[in-house]
Amino acid sequence: MRRTARKHVVAAALCGLAVAGGAHPDRSPAASPVLTQPLSPAAALGRKLFFDASLSASGKLSCASCHSPTHAYGPPDGRAVRMGGVALDREGMRAVPSLRYTLARTPHWSEDVTASLAERIRDAEAPAGGFGWDGRFDTLHEQAAFPLLAPNEMANAGPAAVVAKLRAAPYAPEFRQVFGARILDDTDAAFAQVLQAIERFELEDGSFHPYSSRYDLYLDGKVQLTAQEKRGLALFDDPERGNCASCHLDQIGADGSHPLFTDYEMEALGVPRNPEIHANADPHYFDMGLCGPLRTDQAAKTEYCGLFKTPTLRNVATRKVFFHNGRFHTLREALRFYVRRDTGPGLWYPAGKAGAAEKFDDLPPALRANVDRGDAPLDRQQGGAPVWNDAEVDDVVAFLRTLTDADAADAGSPLR
Repeated sequence: MRRTARKHVVAAALCGLAVAGGAHPDRSPAASPVLTQPLSPAAALGRKLFFDASLSASGKLSCASCHSPTHAYGPPDGRAVRMGGVALDREGMRAVPSLRYTLARTPHWSEDVTASLAERIRDAEAPAGGFGWDGRFDTLHEQAAFPLLAPNEMANAGPAAVVAKLRAAPYAPEFRQVFGARILDDTDAAFAQVLQAIERFELEDGSFHPYSSRYDLYLDGKVQLTAQEKRGLALFDDPERGNCASCHLDQIGADGSHPLFTDYEMEALGVPRNPEIHANADPHYFDMGLCGPLRTDQAAKTEYCGLFKTPTLRNVATRKVFFHNGRFHTLREALRFYVRRDTGPGLWYPAGKAGAAEKFDDLPPALRANVDRGDAPLDRQQGGAPVWNDAEVDDVVAFLRTLTDADAADAGSPLR
C-alpha cells in the first residue's frame, strides 16, 4: 500500500497510542488546562537539569543550548551541526531536531509497525518510531543519556562525572529530598534519576506541546486561513503533487488529537552531501542513518542505509537548518529541493565523472537504490516540470508558517 492510501489509517492508529509517559500530556488543545498544573517534584528538578550548563565538561553547554525553548526546543541558529566537547571544539554529526510535540506520542522503534499495532495498521512499508534521527532510543531517559556522555556534546567521561557535578549543584539538597537522602552516594542510582527527571520535565511541561499555532486555531474553527495559506494546504495535501501529508499527517485524529505532522516512519530522501560538516571531507565517510554509524544494531541491513526518521513540521518556519545533515538553511530552499530533486538534479548535486549530476551523493553508490523514487513528487524524470512552481512553493511556505506556535521566533518568510 502506498503511503498516500494509508495515511488516514496510520493517523487514526497513532492518535490515542499510549507510549513512554503513559498518559498523553500533549494530546490536543482541549487537554491544555492539564498542562498548566504545577510540575511534579521530579519534573521540576528535570527543568533545572535541562538548563544547567555546569553539568557539561566545558561548563558552558546545557540541553537548552541546542534545544532552545525560544526556538521550539530546536537549534538557536543556522549552524548545520552544533559544537560540543570539553573545549567546545568538536563538531556534532547531525542537525539538532526539535523536541517539541513528538515526545509523548512517539511509538517505540519497530522494524515492522504491524508488529506492535497489528489490529490498527496494516501493510506498513518502513521501520518507524524511536527517538533520534535513527530511532535508536526507545525512551526519553535513554535518549537523555547520550548528549550527557557524548564526546562531541556535553562530554562527560561517564555517569560518575555527571553525578559529581550534581553534588556541587545548588539544587543538590532538593535532589536528595526528592530521591532520597543517600541518593548522591550511589552513582548508578543517581544518574538513573537524572535521566528520569529530564524525561518527566519533557513530558509534563506544557512548553513542549502548547498547540498555540494558527493551524490549531483553524482546526478548532476559531480562525480562517488566508487564500494563500489555503492554496498551500491544498498543495501540501495533493497526493499527485506535494504529497506531503502522506508522511506529515495533518488531520485531526480519531480521538480528537491535533496532528503532529509526522508518521514517525523512516525515509531515504537522498539529501545532498553537506560540505559544512567537516567529517564529509573524507570521501569514505557516510552518515547512513538507520544502519550507522551511530546506530549499530541495524548495520547488517543494507536496505536500511540512508533512512532517517520523518520529523514533525510544526514550527518548521522557525528553523534555519533542515534535514538530518543541515544541508539547507531556508524553508523555501528545502521545499524547492523536495519538488525539484529529480527534475533538476544539477541544482543540488555535483557533476559526476560523466558530467551528469551525481544524485544521492551522500550515500555510497551501491546503496543509492534505497532512496525513495516511487512516491510523488520523488517519481519525476529529469527535465520534466516540477510539481510546484516558485509561486506555489511560496504558497506552501505560507501554509507552513501557520504551524508556528505563538511563543516561537518565526525565522521563516514567504520570500526566503
